[in-house]
Amino acid sequence: MAFEPSIDGITLVQRYIKAPQPFITRVEFVGGKFLYAVRVDTSQGFELCPADACQIDAPALADVCPAVAPSEKFQIVRDFSHPLIKRWEAFLAANNIGIAGVEFIVDKNGRPYTYDVNTNTNYNPDAETKAGFAGTDRSGMGAIASYLGGHLAREYPDMRQVAGAVA
Repeated sequence: MAFEPSIDGITLVQRYIKAPQPFITRVEFVGGKFLYAVRVDTSQGFELCPADACQIDAPALADVCPAVAPSEKFQIVRDFSHPLIKRWEAFLAANNIGIAGVEFIVDKNGRPYTYDVNTNTNYNPDAETKAGFAGTDRSGMGAIASYLGGHLAREYPDMRQVAGAVA
């Protein structure tokens, strides 16, 4: 088959990375700062969008193989730390990105690969509720509201009362 260049001149080349366990990690940032990390189970496929609108009905893994009990697809990782957090924050700052989800996978040798930066991020309300983040500044939407409220207050200081209501 002959290679056909894309219309916009951008060609994406991908390589399969075999992970020792079937999951990726999505690291959420608001205001350019680390908010939390989500472990995303890939054992039933690679539809990884955490938003409610993205959830599709698929047969449970237990239906296919009763010996395997699937885990929750999206789990917030408590006390997550990783040496790349500071580098991701620096990357976001250098590119003036305030809100993002950075996805990475770790191979069998423990080497991390960052493969996606989403600047239109979504949050999973069930995972946030289970982690105790729902309705707080630790939730994705709560953190974004505080972040944008701060911007509003700085840009329009005479509207501090309105910005305070948003935050």
